[in-house]
Amino acid sequence: MRCFADPRSRTRFWDGLSIPTTIAQSLRYIPKVRGYAARCAALSGSLLAHVSTADDARDLDYLRRLVGDRRLTYHAVSYGTFLGQTYANMFRGRVRAMALDGLVDPRIVTRGAEARFGDTVAGLDPGLRAFESQCQKAGATRCALAGHGSVAARVGRLLARLRRGPIPAPTARPPGALSYGDALVVLFASLSNPRSWPQLGQHLDEAARGDGSALATLARAALAGVRSAAGDPPEAIICADSPARRRLRAWPEVIGRLTRVSRVGGPFVAWTGWAPCASWRARSVDTYRGPWNAMTRRPILVIGTRFDTGTPYPNARRVARLLGNAVLLTHDGYGHTSEADPSACVMKATARYLVHRVTPSRGTVCPSDRQPFDPDFGEPVP
Repeated sequence: MRCFADPRSRTRFWDGLSIPTTIAQSLRYIPKVRGYAARCAALSGSLLAHVSTADDARDLDYLRRLVGDRRLTYHAVSYGTFLGQTYANMFRGRVRAMALDGLVDPRIVTRGAEARFGDTVAGLDPGLRAFESQCQKAGATRCALAGHGSVAARVGRLLARLRRGPIPAPTARPPGALSYGDALVVLFASLSNPRSWPQLGQHLDEAARGDGSALATLARAALAGVRSAAGDPPEAIICADSPARRRLRAWPEVIGRLTRVSRVGGPFVAWTGWAPCASWRARSVDTYRGPWNAMTRRPILVIGTRFDTGTPYPNARRVARLLGNAVLLTHDGYGHTSEADPSACVMKATARYLVHRVTPSRGTVCPSDRQPFDPDFGEPVP
């Protein structure tokens, strides 16, 4: 599906607009959200009623048959865990092995866009605190933001300063200013990936010193990615599975609620996720709403990361209890899914499960290979 005729018209439409964080900015942004939904409907029309995860699960079963497998072997992260749970419950007798990493709670998804995005950002503020704590421990030699008293206080002062008004970003691409909305975009994009934390610390340090160029450049790149053609199909699927319960005119209440859940992620997901669904012009003709307690022949492996910023760890614990036959593997790490913070323990357990269908012992906790800000982060352990 598509929402713009070509990349140029997409770029002209968004015109580098950042995430609004004031009433005046929000009132200017609302016509853009409505216009985006209208363009999606105009170019993708009738298709939008047939892109739910239930449709996706049927496609997945069709692919299983095409490759000649009697039962499905499936490994997925993030949204893919919702697709996996949908498949397991629609086709419970056709699962050979299913490893789900970074769990989406299907009961929250089906409550609507407001509940779904509230859950999406529930781990972001704890993720920011984890980043600040790890930066403090690493010290100034590994985290440029450290060495000036409390890291958390320094980040807090920077965000408070940006709320009062933008700061210069003279060498950003293109040059301009760093807004509060820009800073939230960067935090949302970076906290999920501990590999990027040293860079985030460096850029936050520069902004705290008065130059927001690096953060502004990152924010524009991150927003361009969200608003690229690759972002349209996920938005269509989300709006099909989790239609908004409130219309766009309720934006002050909904955005206020999501911001109370997470000051870091609330405004971002509200405007990039919830607001388009609140303006969406299609309704799915076929969504799966449960039950979610499939009893598969072999256990499903559920992997949850303690400080997951996108799919909070409590989701993994709830889903492991919800499924009729599942084993929870806990990853004592950071970022969004275990892939963001490599763990040989998790990888070995997952491979053993997918190949031999042997689950780890109940209660197993896997450490990460290295800590964030380690110069060798992401490299194999000897």
